[in-house]
Amino acid sequence: MSRVAMVLGATGLVGSALTEELLSRAGWAEVRVLVRRPLALEHPKLKQTVVDWEQLSQHKEQFQGVDAVFCCLGTTIKKAGSQSEFERVDLQYPLEAAVLAKDHGVKQFLAVSSMGANAKSRSFYPRTKGRTEDGLIAVGFQGLHLFRPSLLLGKREEFRLGERIATRVMKALDFMMVGKAAQYRGIPAAIVARAMVNIALADTHGVHMYTNDVIYVIGER
Repeated sequence: MSRVAMVLGATGLVGSALTEELLSRAGWAEVRVLVRRPLALEHPKLKQTVVDWEQLSQHKEQFQGVDAVFCCLGTTIKKAGSQSEFERVDLQYPLEAAVLAKDHGVKQFLAVSSMGANAKSRSFYPRTKGRTEDGLIAVGFQGLHLFRPSLLLGKREEFRLGERIATRVMKALDFMMVGKAAQYRGIPAAIVARAMVNIALADTHGVHMYTNDVIYVIGER
């Protein structure tokens, strides 16, 4: 079966790894990416559309014929500049895209969330991620898959000192991250990407959440 995939946030750490994973895998006839700027990547299966996320509905036809949408949209408070701008990227855009996807018959929606996501959390970041999860669940996809990784490992375009330090600490302590501690283990973006593609190909119905340790298992298959 040849499928059509769409990636939102293809320039990010997970999104870029996911795009390459989809392009390399059999079973995907076309990979559509909605981006603010073109990717420095060419492939016969890759179809790029430059969009203004504030005007996403103007590109609603891109969702037609898509089997699975992979949402990797996300930013940081520092990069966004304020909590309201953070919510715009991590909450508003994913939910708007989800509604368009559902309206155009997309069956599978897979999104990168975060460990500890909880709409009732007192902390802004996990609360926003939890609100996004709740909003996606309310859309009512045939198959909704929410991935909750721990610290993402990989080479980012922008320098993040805090993450760089945390990454070194995580790698040094990796051998200790077993049992219950496995949920806090740093995880390569490539493994998250592979897990998402594997789940999409399984075509499972219902709402599913994948913790960090489970993502490792699925992504290493």
